[in-house]
Amino acid sequence: MKNTPLTQTHISLGAKMAEFAGYNMPIQYTNITEEHQSVRSNVGVFDVSHMGEFIIRGKDALKLVQSITSNNVAKLEVLQAQYSCFPNNDGGIVDDLLVYRLTEEACAQGEQAFMLVVNASNIQKDWDWIVEHKADLEVEMIDISDKTGLLAVQGPRAVEMLQGLTDVNLSEIKYYTFRKGKMAGIDNVLISATGYTGSGGFELYADADKMPALWKAIFEHGKAFDVKPVGLGARDTLRLEMGYCLYGNDINDNTSPLEAGLGWITKLKADDFTNKDYFVKQKVEGLSRKLVAFTSNERRVPRQGYRIFNAADEEIGEVTSGTQSPSLGHPIGMGYVKTEEAKMGNTLYIQFGKKKLAAQIVKLPFYKG
Repeated sequence: MKNTPLTQTHISLGAKMAEFAGYNMPIQYTNITEEHQSVRSNVGVFDVSHMGEFIIRGKDALKLVQSITSNNVAKLEVLQAQYSCFPNNDGGIVDDLLVYRLTEEACAQGEQAFMLVVNASNIQKDWDWIVEHKADLEVEMIDISDKTGLLAVQGPRAVEMLQGLTDVNLSEIKYYTFRKGKMAGIDNVLISATGYTGSGGFELYADADKMPALWKAIFEHGKAFDVKPVGLGARDTLRLEMGYCLYGNDINDNTSPLEAGLGWITKLKADDFTNKDYFVKQKVEGLSRKLVAFTSNERRVPRQGYRIFNAADEEIGEVTSGTQSPSLGHPIGMGYVKTEEAKMGNTLYIQFGKKKLAAQIVKLPFYKG
């Protein structure tokens, strides 16, 4: 099991630790609900240094990234980021990722440079996938995952709190854009207005060996803001309240981005990308299933793999994610169902042992702020 640069810090704080994607990660420090609410109402800090980061640069960097991702990379300007996915050859998803268009300083004249941020569980798989498609293109690939640390500082007071640690004007960093600058005395921190919580904030990329100092500075300065460390348990409840997909649950090698409601990152009018024709055909012919969001007034929480039925007691799908929503106070979840059953307001029946409990399809996000 691998460690992040902050593993010992989490242990010293008394965090409940567990294996996640091959890493020893903090699941919670106090309790999930308390940490969740800290992010929704104030500011919380996640160690997500287990994520993978690749640099793709060179004359054909744009051509390569455009050919393997579903979104339109050509529209990215320097200092912008976009959410995307790697489609596979079978109509599914290799991984979902963030694509960053780096400054011209990162490459030679006439070249482009990108940073791809991928899921920890898929680092080697994604690297091999890119190499497979690199062919004879003039690009340099660098895996900086082990040398890079990442903190997610999330919540409505993140700007106010972090501003005291940097000369970079954080209010000027718009959603899905980024800057590089000094943070807490540490040079070359990539400050990105992205996140996985729906409550605003930043993701801070820095050299792995600088992570303990960055963490310490944030929490010392953050005492006046009552900043809390937050584990992966609350990260999951926060993302699910927003309806954000989790790889391995809601999307995987067998789920189409169109089925998953990710048509907005699947630009079928853009340049060719892996298996584009399949998705064009799928859109024309229609989907056989869709990912839907549902809520329930029942006390029991739906979990991944629970079967979903319709009113006629016909099995129509299965749950991919579910939790008790700390913000809303009742169970929420997502799952794939047959397209004809995916109508807003439709009642689903989820198998809990010998019982089937009712849930209603609703519009995302669950949490509306």
